[in-house]
Amino acid sequence: MEVSSSEVEKMRHSLSHVLAAAVRELYPTTTFGVGPAIENGFYYDIDFGGEKVSDADLEKIEKKMRGLVKRGLQMVRREVSREEALEWAKENNQKYKVELIEELPADEPITFYDLKDEQSGEVLFSDLCKGPHVEDLGKIGTFRLDRIAGAYWRGDEKREMLTRIYGLAFETEDELKAYLERQEEAKKRDHRKLGKELDLFCFSELVGSGLPLFTPRGTVLREELSEFSLGLRGKAGFRKVWTPHITKVDLYKASGHYAKFGDELFMVHSQVNGEEFAMKPMNCPHHAQIFASQPRTYREMPVRYMEATTDYRDEKTGELGGLSRVRALTQDDSHVFCRREQIKDEIQQLVKIVRKLYTTVGMDKLRARLSYRDESDKYLGDPELWKMAQGQIKEAAVDNGLEYFEQEGEAAFYGPKIDFMAEDALGREHQVATIQLDFVQPERFGLEFVNEEGKKERPVMIHHATLGSIERFMSVFIEHTGGWFPLWCAPEQVRVLTVNDKVEDYVKEVEKVLSDVVLDEPVKGNELRFEVDRSDDSLGKKIKRATEMKIPVVLIVGEKDASERVVSVRTREGEEKVELDELRGWLEQRSMK
Repeated sequence: MEVSSSEVEKMRHSLSHVLAAAVRELYPTTTFGVGPAIENGFYYDIDFGGEKVSDADLEKIEKKMRGLVKRGLQMVRREVSREEALEWAKENNQKYKVELIEELPADEPITFYDLKDEQSGEVLFSDLCKGPHVEDLGKIGTFRLDRIAGAYWRGDEKREMLTRIYGLAFETEDELKAYLERQEEAKKRDHRKLGKELDLFCFSELVGSGLPLFTPRGTVLREELSEFSLGLRGKAGFRKVWTPHITKVDLYKASGHYAKFGDELFMVHSQVNGEEFAMKPMNCPHHAQIFASQPRTYREMPVRYMEATTDYRDEKTGELGGLSRVRALTQDDSHVFCRREQIKDEIQQLVKIVRKLYTTVGMDKLRARLSYRDESDKYLGDPELWKMAQGQIKEAAVDNGLEYFEQEGEAAFYGPKIDFMAEDALGREHQVATIQLDFVQPERFGLEFVNEEGKKERPVMIHHATLGSIERFMSVFIEHTGGWFPLWCAPEQVRVLTVNDKVEDYVKEVEKVLSDVVLDEPVKGNELRFEVDRSDDSLGKKIKRATEMKIPVVLIVGEKDASERVVSVRTREGEEKVELDELRGWLEQRSMK
């Protein structure tokens, strides 16, 4: 019988309490933060009072947890007064719980859960918690402790650093085993590991954290992806623009970004006149200025701009990770300025572009998150416009047959959006492309065009990124492919391996054929990228090197191949012989694989 997701969450939440109880028995002076259920398991943030705890200690903590589970303890809920709760927290030196209790609304009931031995009546552990939990630990499923990490209390880097112990929990042992196997595969595919092994990118302490440097091979990959994205939009009427990398702060104050994201700006001060500039964190205000640079009429609408450009954000050092989160991020950005009645058609066109790109890169399992505003005051603009815009994006999702879900509180501050979620080869979901409506910036910048009646009308702005941050997309794409990139975007598409010097004349003929190959799909007019390994190493070593670098197509040229005027082709699918006269066509047909 399949257990519901709510029941699994109860199991995981209950295990966080068992973890805390086990830690308390082993380390009696510990104080506890929070311990929620999370995807695939649970964690608890714990203050060990200066005592060093590492992954090496997980085995004894887990053993203690299993001992508690075997006792068949009950999870008993009880409601207490605020005074009782505070008295408990203070008596037990639980300062973090004191803070949580004091912040609870006055009219909210305060509940505890006790780990209780029903036979003896002994309460082994009590914890402040809303629940829910399993009734007894016999329904706890299967689990194991995973790892230890650091975590600031309440996520505030100015507060105490706690020790976070992560655990995994599933209904069955088979589910846990399958998850661990996926995790092992994920380690092999880690983009930071593959980035180094395949010579794609690097970091330098002298350059700075979160500022990746791309090698020649990595630059080929990012430019192929970028050109594909730009090419799709170019066919849809988008035109390239260019904007500078520093901008007066006044631009972001006018757009509204400074008030929302001012602490993420890298500031630049002029030594000449003291003017204050910022490294640009986004491109939309700049594109708005290009639109505003000359009078516009309804006959021009919609106006579409695109730009692949690097933006800069002062991310916290602890949140940086490989290419997933960086301080210099290159966006394949685009903006549409259109009339309200053109919104639907523009969104439909952008949805087609998204589908085409992600189908091509092998991530065609997409679903859309329709991100709406909530009731907080973090959003700008007329609520009625928001209501209309949210209706527009939902209608577009339905009309385009998108699998979608709606989520309040995830909108941009200037408008609702469609965020596309793509599934990778390991079944993990990543946010990728986005389409965002914006009624705020056209108003703030006074953007306008003249309509058919000769009256001034305010355009709507649509933000769109197909890849999003190219760096972040590369981290996803590297792990999705495991470094085995499709032929069209592989940094090195073909490697020729010579058996000996006797085939040199024939190898030159092979090189001539390869030099004439032009791959037009999906990026038009790309000459083939190939190398010839003429080293004195054995053929086995040459094959091993090519395999380690994950070259999509390896051509082996021996004396028999030369005499028969063929090449021996090795791919991940197997081996075959291809006649030299047919090699060009064979490669062109294979370009999308």
